[in-house]
Amino acid sequence: MNDRRPFLYDVHVELGAKIVPFGGWEMPLQYATGTVAEHLACRRDAVVFDVSHLGTVRCDGTEMLDALQDTLTNDLRKVAPGRAQYTHLLSDEGFVVDDIIVWWVSEHEFDVMPNASNTSGVTSALPGRDVTVERCVLAVQGPRARAKAASVDPRFAEVERFHVARFEYEGVEVRVAGTGYTGEPGVEIAAPNEVAERILRRLVGAGVMPAGLGARDTLRLEAALPLYGHELSLHSTTLEAGLGWVLGWKKETFKGRHAVELERGRGVARLLTGVASAGRQPLRDGADVVVDGESVGTLTSGNFSPVLEHGIGLGLLAPGLQPGRSATVVLRGREIPATVTALPFIRSES
Repeated sequence: MNDRRPFLYDVHVELGAKIVPFGGWEMPLQYATGTVAEHLACRRDAVVFDVSHLGTVRCDGTEMLDALQDTLTNDLRKVAPGRAQYTHLLSDEGFVVDDIIVWWVSEHEFDVMPNASNTSGVTSALPGRDVTVERCVLAVQGPRARAKAASVDPRFAEVERFHVARFEYEGVEVRVAGTGYTGEPGVEIAAPNEVAERILRRLVGAGVMPAGLGARDTLRLEAALPLYGHELSLHSTTLEAGLGWVLGWKKETFKGRHAVELERGRGVARLLTGVASAGRQPLRDGADVVVDGESVGTLTSGNFSPVLEHGIGLGLLAPGLQPGRSATVVLRGREIPATVTALPFIRSES
């Protein structure tokens, strides 16, 4: 089956994008500027990612709050309409089916945002309508993201972190959330296809650098944000990822709750842990991590950190490894000296 092309595919090609398959889509990996330049622009200025491959399931109706509460892990009653919330969808066995952002648009309107390849898993668990192909999502990220987005429309900049707003833009409804996946401030703009190209071109014209999935991955890795299929999967749990705060223990139920309660009682067998090497050699997922001569697990993600200028990696490793502990990363038979590191690797100064 051929990969799907995002609505803005031709614009990306025009802007010089290198296109690669990702999650069933043909998406920009990088532009002529290159991944490192795009990464640093996000840390220092502003970039825009097309993340339209992520799903949007529109859940509207008076019954939807109860349906979301009974299914997803986090407790929506900790927030309110006009807010966004990070949450998980679990299997009955307590493993992660997907990690999700819910945009609570109004009292009875929710946009549930799953990962690229997991939309069908969400629609099978929740009543809702898949509107992914009807809109584009542009993530404007970086310390100057709001200032530059404001030059396109001041209302973009007014949406605060993890808040949600909607307003009319050139005759159609645009939805904006103060969310992202880089560790930097910014907004994500969900725009109907008929205005998405004009918004993207205006953002680029305002000095926002287009960036691809390569930079998005290295940015989220520096910020220690889990990626589905790596740190989160049908073989790992929310508690192993160190994300117990997304489990709504005070609400009556959520899918997979019993299994997670048992896990909480016995303690996790693995825990998300960071390691860093001294040299520029990128670390890679699948590499073995050795401490005191014994394997403590494998890396789930790894790369070169453009900010720190050395290799970094995340792994679901044996619990109890303290920052500063010496380790060895075994990558394709090569032993790389490393150190267990506190997470995140990078904290935004904004």
